[in-house]
Amino acid sequence: MHIQEFKTLRGLFTYSIDKYKNNKAFAYVGGDIYTYSQFGEKTEFIANLLSTAGIASGDKVAIFSQNMPNWPAAYFAATAFGKVAVPILPDFSEFEVKNVIEHSEAKALVVSKRLLYKVPETLLQTFNIVIEADSLNIIFQKKDISPAEIKFASEEELASIIYTSGTTGTSKGVMLSHRNLCTHLYAAFKLRPTFEWDVWLSVLPLSHTLESSLSMMLPIMGGASVNFMEKAPTPSMLLKALAEVRPTTMLIVPMIIEKIYRSSVLAKFNASKVTRYLYSTVIGRKALNLIAGKKLMKTFGGRLRFFGIGGAKLDGVVEQFLMEAKFPYAIGYGLTETSPLLAGAVGKMVKWQSTGPAVHGVTLRIDNPNPETGEGEVVAKGPNVMMGYYKNPEATEQAFTKDGFFRTKDLGIIDENGWLFIRGRLSNMILGSSGENIYPEEIETIINGHPMVAESIVTQYKGKLVALVHFNPEKIKALQEAKEEALNAYYEKKEQFMHSFETKKDLLKQTYEEKKEEAIHVYEEKKDEVVKAFNEKIEQLKKEVSEYVNSRVNKFSKISVVEDKPEQFEKTATQKIKRYLYTAKK
Repeated sequence: MHIQEFKTLRGLFTYSIDKYKNNKAFAYVGGDIYTYSQFGEKTEFIANLLSTAGIASGDKVAIFSQNMPNWPAAYFAATAFGKVAVPILPDFSEFEVKNVIEHSEAKALVVSKRLLYKVPETLLQTFNIVIEADSLNIIFQKKDISPAEIKFASEEELASIIYTSGTTGTSKGVMLSHRNLCTHLYAAFKLRPTFEWDVWLSVLPLSHTLESSLSMMLPIMGGASVNFMEKAPTPSMLLKALAEVRPTTMLIVPMIIEKIYRSSVLAKFNASKVTRYLYSTVIGRKALNLIAGKKLMKTFGGRLRFFGIGGAKLDGVVEQFLMEAKFPYAIGYGLTETSPLLAGAVGKMVKWQSTGPAVHGVTLRIDNPNPETGEGEVVAKGPNVMMGYYKNPEATEQAFTKDGFFRTKDLGIIDENGWLFIRGRLSNMILGSSGENIYPEEIETIINGHPMVAESIVTQYKGKLVALVHFNPEKIKALQEAKEEALNAYYEKKEQFMHSFETKKDLLKQTYEEKKEEAIHVYEEKKDEVVKAFNEKIEQLKKEVSEYVNSRVNKFSKISVVEDKPEQFEKTATQKIKRYLYTAKK
């Protein structure tokens, strides 16, 4: 199969709008549709607005918008016309947005109506031009600006600066060249070819390199169509979109499929004694998983052929379900700094808990391997590896080995066939009291397998392992409702009693106050008993979780303390927990 190669994103743009001009390109689910020809027209329209406003070759164009058909048009209006795209994650705070814009020195902004409130009025006045992403109307434009000549970029020139939203809390501007993105596109297409009849449903933010590279550039290369959701992908909205679009392709992060498995699949298997028993046997589990897989396939529209999972490590139990369900999942591994794919596995290439072999053009190596386990830091070299961090030469230097390999800061091993297995983040690894390497991600996977747990973090405090646990809100809700019901009944009874007591006040006379206080004390004790019963149940759950995980890990990885976290953990764009917000306190 011949694979088209591109030197620059302009080459990709002109090739696609010509070859696939009548194909459906981008659309809202159930809404407006752009053909590739119309996509080209919208892109050129924005490019002309930018040039008229004096945005010259190499100038930065910030894109701050949720996914929509005009997002790719804004991106290619910059990258295919000599400018530099600076995508900003929609969930960035006003402070983070301001920092990205100022650090990148963006001269133009394409912003959606929904996110405009996060850009201060004073900051808007600093741009040459501000364009509303929804309508492409001009919100603000400086006067007396001379138009800039359009000059197309070469393959070695900067195409995009992507500011990471990492789990460590430090956001750096990753510089990706046209060569980085185009060679990555070739490798991705080689791993997973795209055809004109493919239909994407995009649910991850395009401002993240995972989605922009694999759910925007890849379908453009094959003339496929991409559908965006106007509203947030809540379970109900997602189900409607899946039924309408019936996608052949989707990209998701592990947390989404893990939630589907635990809340829908596993919950149903545990609903009756019969299925619970069957699921505890190997033969029964495989049979039930296969049945569930067929139902899941139907839920996703019935014609899914590629269900890409990346952005974080997939839970082993959930992956076992996907394998036994014969669900068409694929695994990818990479980072923003590598455009992003470094390794990937599709179809029969997939191995349990492996991210697959290195993709075309990439060399992977394990540095400083443990002589006993073979585990060490994964380092990579290839044409898709970033130019460096924008205006941060020190961080750039630290990101590479002396012989030019990029340091992923991930720990892993490579088997004899070249398949990569990720163990965890180097920065997350905990050193045990006897020098053992403890990977919190592996313990968290086990904790999250408990039916009452939604998510967790394992950290170290004073030499002991502590599990911060967010219990399943739906299941905790039942306990809370029982507590509230008991308290409401208590207050109602107390009110009735006090009313009755007041009516007998004259009869009781001298003993009134004494008996009133005695009665109130009895009722207060009952209220305290209700609250105490709820707290005891939470404590019992914490004990159960501790016993559950400690019976499944080695002696070095046993949890000493389980702490309840009532609120969900704060997450990055790819739904990874921002660990630094919680581990720093320990």
